[in-house]
Formats: sequence, structure tokens, C-alpha cells
Amino acid sequence: MSVPAELNYTSEHEWVAITDGVATVGITAFAAEALGDIVYVEPPETGSSLTSGDTCGEVESTKSVSDLYAPVNGEVVDVNQAAVENPELIGTDPYGQGWLFKVEVTEEPSELLSAEQYTQLTEGEG
Repeated sequence: MSVPAELNYTSEHEWVAITDGVATVGITAFAAEALGDIVYVEPPETGSSLTSGDTCGEVESTKSVSDLYAPVNGEVVDVNQAAVENPELIGTDPYGQGWLFKVEVTEEPSELLSAEQYTQLTEGEG
């Protein structure tokens, strides 16, 4: 399973890449694999305010529906329409074309995990 070292992670299986105050968010390969074939995604709407830890959308697969959790505080500035229209991108390229949304961060996140911490978390769950 791929866990890119340059990203941060949440215990809810989202990945976060923060560049110039904007966080790109997606679900991890671990989550995508656990979900199976992803058939629908409902990310938060552009312009909506997010509070870290709160639910902000959902991902639906042939197996189950899982909530998306906001990994940071801020305002949604972009949604990946390609992933909304072709949810299978989330499973085939979770760290690339399968990103879900971008957030202008209003407060430095403190609860994010490193790649090493996330790997330890998933080894306990896998």
C-alpha cells in the first residue's frame, strides 16, 4: 500500500497536502482499497466553511457509504469535478487525479499524522 512521505494524514483515512495555505484533500489508498469499487462521491460545496473533524461529504462504494471528514479548518475553494464525474479515479489514483477538494486553511492544523504515524495506524487496522 502506498503512503507518500510528503503528505500528511488523518486517522479518518484522508490525506492532506498543504501548499501556500491551500490544502488539497483526498482519501488514502488504504481507504480506497477498503471501500472497493467507488461509485459516487459527494464532496463539500465550493464556498462552504469546514471545521476540522466535522463530516463534510461522503464516498459511496459497492460495499458501503463512508463519511468524509474535514482535516483542516477553512473554506472550500475547489472541488475535483473529474472525480465527481468519474469516481473510479479515487480508487485508481487516490493521490493524483483522485483528489477530492481544496481548502483555504484558516488555522494551522495540529492533528495531522506523518506518513510514518499513518502507516503504524493502518498496520493496526489491516
